[in-house]
Amino acid sequence: MFLSQTRGRLPSALKAFQSTQLASRSLSTTLPRRSDDEGLNKVSRTITQPISQGASQAMLYATGLSEADMNKAQVGISSVWFTGNPCNMHLLELNHLVKKGVEKAGLIGYQFNTVGVSDGISMGTKGMRFSLQSRDLIADSIETVMGGQWYDANISIPGCDKNMPGVMMAMGRVNRPSLMVYGGSIKAGCAATQNNADIDIVSAFQAYGQFLSGEFTEKERFDVIRHACPGQGACG
Repeated sequence: MFLSQTRGRLPSALKAFQSTQLASRSLSTTLPRRSDDEGLNKVSRTITQPISQGASQAMLYATGLSEADMNKAQVGISSVWFTGNPCNMHLLELNHLVKKGVEKAGLIGYQFNTVGVSDGISMGTKGMRFSLQSRDLIADSIETVMGGQWYDANISIPGCDKNMPGVMMAMGRVNRPSLMVYGGSIKAGCAATQNNADIDIVSAFQAYGQFLSGEFTEKERFDVIRHACPGQGACG
C-alpha cells in the first residue's frame, strides 16, 4: 500500500526538484547564461556565475571587470620577472604584450609573477644551493595562483635555466590549457682583445682559468667579462 502511494508521488516530486534547480541556476546572475557545454570559462565560472559567490564577483568587479566580462574566460599570465638578471629583466614587458593579445582575443588576462634565481650569477658560490629549489618554488607558486584564483588557462613566460621546467611542472599539475612563451636568448658579446670574436657567458667563466694559466692578461680577462653579456635575454 505504502509502496504504491510512493510510486505515484515520485515523478511529480522529481519534476518539482528539477524545476527548483533550473530556477536557482537562472537566478545566479542577471547576465545571459551559457550551458555547461558552451564557452571557455569552464573553470572561472565557479566564482563568476553562482549567486552564492557574490563576494568573489564583488572583488572581480573591483579589478575592472564589467558585467559582460563575467562570462569571459580568464587567463593567468605568469612571468618569471625580476630585474637582477639579464635572463629575466625584460619578461614583464613580454607579459604586458601577452596580456594585450589575450584581451584582443576576447578573454580576460590577469598578470602575476613568480620567483627566480640566476645560475650565472650564483655559480661558484653557495647561492647555487637555491637554484634547483627555485624550480619547485616556481611550480608551486603558479599552481597556487591558478588553483586559488580559478583561472581557465595559463600562459607562462620563463627566461633562466630552472624557469622552464618550473613552469612546465605547474602546467602539468594544473592540467588546463597552457602555453609557455620563452623569453628569448641574449645577443652574443664582442671583445676587442679577442679580434672582435663572438663571446658569451661561457667565455666569462673560462676567462678566469685562462688568466690563471697565463693565456690571458688582466686586460684581456676584464675585456671578456665586461662585454660577454651585452643586454637582456637568456645567457645560455
